[in-house]
Amino acid sequence: MRNWSRSCGPDLNHEWDYSLHLEEISVSIMIRVILPFHLRTLAHAGNELGLEIAGPVTVLAVLDALEARYPMLRGTIRDHGTLQRRPFLRFFACEEDLSHSPPDAPLPEAVVSGKEPFIIIGAIAGG
Repeated sequence: MRNWSRSCGPDLNHEWDYSLHLEEISVSIMIRVILPFHLRTLAHAGNELGLEIAGPVTVLAVLDALEARYPMLRGTIRDHGTLQRRPFLRFFACEEDLSHSPPDAPLPEAVVSGKEPFIIIGAIAGG
């Protein structure tokens, strides 16, 4: 038979603070992401990915979440050191090119709501 000390059980004399601290609550949003074929192959992913984003939904947040979930993509979409977009990749949402937008600018509401995907396109160059 075990001898339970008083410190192991709940403190019944303790007054609990049930107030909410809103800054401690994080809400995750599921967004849709479409990758170009070569990155889908590298990530062993399907045509469309679902990514959970905590906090404001920005290009930076999407890329951070994408690289966290698919570490093999690190360095393929943006440079390891500078975190700048690779030259032959473009970012689109709601038929708008976001490639030159600030990375911390919020994405359109249609992307945040899941109605539209965030699209990464591999550009083609030639001559």
